[in-house]
Amino acid sequence: MINRIHATEAIHDDRRDWHNLRSMLPYLWEFRGRAALALGCLVLAKLANVGVPIVLKDIVDAFENSDTRVLVLPVSLLLAYGVLKLSSSLFNELRDVVFARVRFRAMRRLSTRVLEHLHRLSLRYHLERQSGAVSRDLERGTRSVSTIVNYLVFSVIPVLVEFTLVAVVLLTKYDPVFTLVTFGTVAVYVAFTFAITEWRMDYRRRMNVLDSQANTQAFDSLLNYETVKYFGNERMELDRYDNTLSEWEEYAVKSQSSMSLLNFGQGSIIALGVTGIMFFAAQGVVAGRMSIGDLVLVNAFMLQLFIPLGFLGIVYRQIKYALADMDLVFKLLEREAEIEDAPGAPALRLERGAVRFEHVGFHYQPEREILRDVDFTIEPGEKVAVVGHSGAGKSTLARLLFRSYDVTNGRILIDDQDIRAVTQDSLRAAIGIVPQDTVLFNDSIRYNLAYGRPGASFEELRRAADLAQILRFIEGLPDGWDTVVGERGLKLSGGEKQRVAIARAILKRPRIMVFDEATSSLDSHTEQAIQKTLAEVAEHHTTLAIAHRLSTIVDAHRILVMDAGRIVEQGTHGALLADGGVYAAMWELQQREREEAVAGGRRQSDRWTDAQPLQR
Repeated sequence: MINRIHATEAIHDDRRDWHNLRSMLPYLWEFRGRAALALGCLVLAKLANVGVPIVLKDIVDAFENSDTRVLVLPVSLLLAYGVLKLSSSLFNELRDVVFARVRFRAMRRLSTRVLEHLHRLSLRYHLERQSGAVSRDLERGTRSVSTIVNYLVFSVIPVLVEFTLVAVVLLTKYDPVFTLVTFGTVAVYVAFTFAITEWRMDYRRRMNVLDSQANTQAFDSLLNYETVKYFGNERMELDRYDNTLSEWEEYAVKSQSSMSLLNFGQGSIIALGVTGIMFFAAQGVVAGRMSIGDLVLVNAFMLQLFIPLGFLGIVYRQIKYALADMDLVFKLLEREAEIEDAPGAPALRLERGAVRFEHVGFHYQPEREILRDVDFTIEPGEKVAVVGHSGAGKSTLARLLFRSYDVTNGRILIDDQDIRAVTQDSLRAAIGIVPQDTVLFNDSIRYNLAYGRPGASFEELRRAADLAQILRFIEGLPDGWDTVVGERGLKLSGGEKQRVAIARAILKRPRIMVFDEATSSLDSHTEQAIQKTLAEVAEHHTTLAIAHRLSTIVDAHRILVMDAGRIVEQGTHGALLADGGVYAAMWELQQREREEAVAGGRRQSDRWTDAQPLQR
């Protein structure tokens, strides 16, 4: 875990804050007119804000210079004071209203782009990522855009504008010592804040790493809820989660303690600066160089500057944290997709639907070769099955055809077109896959089945469900087609999920079909019915069937037997049995296992029958 923390810190240590800020600008450019209008409102609000102490000075001086026997209210000055206070509030609120669209549209566009990019990234990335950590990092990262924009427009820029206006007033109307003390204090304050905040950032980084790690652990334990229950490891999961949170707690306490030190230091600097300004102002009043109104004005300026400046320390810290969070998102967006369309790639021209694996080799890592010189053709309307022991490379063929990965050697052709030379969208539109492990959306059965072709009519949905032998099951549910299947489809059995997957693949109406252990979770009766459906579907499609259960592919036009990434035998079912090779041995073993299972079932049935009189 310590290594993981250091690795993440290394990522953050080289972050490019200015680069990330520049990368954020395109998301704001769409509403540049609104942004300019908001900045105009900001300047007007600050002009009104700086005008308030000036009018207040004139009011005080008016009272000081009037005859004490006849006090006359300076009505015009009082009205001006009220108008300026009202204007400051009005323009601040107008700034917020005008800029709201800019800020929230930037968040929306970045969030959408991140999700789009995640969908573009390769299968390898999604197999290696940790869902819990990624979701937490993305949540913080997209929120960081709003945080930075919010603080820049509503805190940093307003303070800079106000500083400039106050500096102009102090330099033109008062002794330079006031400007020197005021902005000297500001400089010391900013330097102190930056130095301490940089020191504190290490605690925040470690907190973020541990927070993501704890979230990942919680996420994994809930995704694997049944496995946790099977082994009774609730306490182990809680201890693992709590140990990570214990480390997070230590860094959180250090972060809070160092924040108290920072706040005390900032308060001390402000107190010294205000004391110094008031000392020089009081001297000016005593010497007759300044009026009481001038003292009030200088004091009001100091309060107006240091109240937001006190908040600016928090703003700086939040911006630094937000930049660290933003860095995660922009580095993700800069991550290159492993599989890209070739420049100017045309769409796949699908005519016959012939598939050709031409001397294909593939590896995930160079030291571990998965496929070696795999060479075969699937003619239009032909069903070719691939069998072999686990790890032989069967499912890799489907992933390469779908271009989840690119081949290392050789090439894959569809109608004599290299699939690397056509667009991924057109390639994948031509292929329907029924995976071995079916994962469904946490939505209704209707939504999951219609996912194969979102524009399909309800009659087409019913037809596909009927072909997949699941229509009666769906319409027998209390909520029917609106039944929610749960996260990853956990409310359905494995066989029910597979039938939904088969139905939506049928609904897609692709030219090329891939069945990857498509009936592995079905009982024998349902499997026979589905096999009939799949045979009908395969008659009109180019079909690649990957199977472990050999009884499901005896009708294939050709069977490829794979071992250690190579095709070691091929032929029809009958021919391969007659050869007496690897396939024949696999068939004999599976038939023997099936006979033993049937015999075991009969013995269990006999024991149950014999036990009935005793139960009476």
